[in-house]
Amino acid sequence: MFKLNVGGIDRVLRIVLGLVLIALVFVGPKTPLGWIGVVPLLTGLMRTCPLYTLIGLNTCPRP
Repeated sequence: MFKLNVGGIDRVLRIVLGLVLIALVFVGPKTPLGWIGVVPLLTGLMRTCPLYTLIGLNTCPRP
């Protein structure tokens, strides 16, 4: 459906950042803003980023 545009290192960083932000909901300052972490987590897991598509960026290795 979507073209893959998130590469390896970018993907790992997105997943880690997403998990850290979501963890802030349960520990730390316990702020609901941590749910913003769902966005990088999902884009990392799906390997596609709508913003990258809009600006024409691609971090996937060339085939």
